[in-house]
Amino acid sequence: MAMKRAVINIAIVAMIIEVAMATTYKVGGPNGGWDLNTNLQAWASANSFVVGDSLSFQYTSFHDVVEVIKADYDSCLISTPIATYTSGSTIIALSTPGKRFFICGTPGHCIQGMKVEIDTLAASSPPPTSTSSPPPPAASSPPPTSPSSPPPAAVSSPPPTASPISPATPKEGPSSTPTNSPKSAPSQSPSSLSGSPPASTPAAESPKVHAPAPETTHSLATRGFHANLAVATAAVMVIMLLI
Repeated sequence: MAMKRAVINIAIVAMIIEVAMATTYKVGGPNGGWDLNTNLQAWASANSFVVGDSLSFQYTSFHDVVEVIKADYDSCLISTPIATYTSGSTIIALSTPGKRFFICGTPGHCIQGMKVEIDTLAASSPPPTSTSSPPPPAASSPPPTSPSSPPPAAVSSPPPTASPISPATPKEGPSSTPTNSPKSAPSQSPSSLSGSPPASTPAAESPKVHAPAPETTHSLATRGFHANLAVATAAVMVIMLLI
């Protein structure tokens, strides 16, 4: 409905502009008129007539205005006129494009040159208004709809949540190492009292106990990171589905 109203308004404005720009031409003017002394065809060739313009014939009682067809114009015949005017002041509107032919019906005047051929051109103002109105709404509507802004905000938020979990896991590693070291120390002290050979075997076993500890903490941190990454990926997928 809004588009139809806009088109109607544009058409009305075009008609108003056309009427405002319409010109009324005094035939033979400004220095001459509808008489035998004016070169009427030279006057017509010097002017451009478009649809909406008007012709003003000003003449005395010795003359009249007769609109005829092309054949009667060439032969100066008034036997089959289209229209005849005798008021002395005649305004003829040029409402359609094409050629129109006018002569004076007084005997002998047409042969002496009292005739004029008017070529009316179509007005050029309405076509640009009708073609320019549809494109602006069609070209302006697609660009604003760009759903690319939400995903970057959603992807950047999960990594900060995954980083605090990895420092928490190393705290469990140090807690396990102190508990193992005190237990191994007392067990070795009684064996050292009995003899030197038994003391060497526990010393070799103690590095084996401490070696797996870094691997378990690393694996726990890796598993925690992968778990957080999976949770973040799932959250991003849920957000994208909701959008």
